[in-house]
Amino acid sequence: MTEKVPAKSAKGSGRPPGDLKELTADRIVDYLKRHPDFLVENPELLEVLTPPRRAAGNVIDFQHAMVQRLKAENERLQAAQDYLVTTARANQSIQSRVHDAVLSILRAPSFESMIHTVTGDLAVQLDVDAVTIGVEAGDVPIPKAYAAGIRALPEGAVDGMLGRGRDVLLAGNINGDPRLFGAAAGLVRSQALTRLRASQQAPVGLLALGSRRPDGFVAGQGTELLGFLARALEIMIRQWLHLPS
Repeated sequence: MTEKVPAKSAKGSGRPPGDLKELTADRIVDYLKRHPDFLVENPELLEVLTPPRRAAGNVIDFQHAMVQRLKAENERLQAAQDYLVTTARANQSIQSRVHDAVLSILRAPSFESMIHTVTGDLAVQLDVDAVTIGVEAGDVPIPKAYAAGIRALPEGAVDGMLGRGRDVLLAGNINGDPRLFGAAAGLVRSQALTRLRASQQAPVGLLALGSRRPDGFVAGQGTELLGFLARALEIMIRQWLHLPS
């Protein structure tokens, strides 16, 4: 390909004098190969360029290629939009569930009723399979009234499960820990754990949510709503037990 394209003179060309090399079709082709996004960045050129007709041999159907590229880009954007819409709806549903759970905790008429609500009713409200409260009780026995939902943990267990200085842990593809979930541990394949600090005069606790779905909780998910649920529970425990902050 040796067709030559006349180069503009330096005067009025907008190019520096040192850039007066004669343009050829080969040079243009070479430039476009090195700048594949040139037409994307200068879409107005598509209105003045004449695409080749469909033909056999080595002639490329430029128009068809551009249409296919635009079609692929449109499909990618549509898929991204569908993902955002689906995610937004899922987040709205989760937010509504957590708000209902917090209202249930607030409505409990007694401390015992609140513990039953958390460890019994919240599993249904949050669409999980197990909800328990772990407490670093040491050798102090858990009252029988709470034994079904409150798990006694040895001192330091919360840091051991979450990591020192960490308040939330999401984990998928796991085997449930019997120390947290008791008889329900065999169902649990993912979990969400969050630290409970009801008071400086109360032992450290842990709110544990377990799901039978391996991807029910996975690292990288947002934890704001889980934190909100835990803070609401801390406040109500503190109020019912008349504990200082």
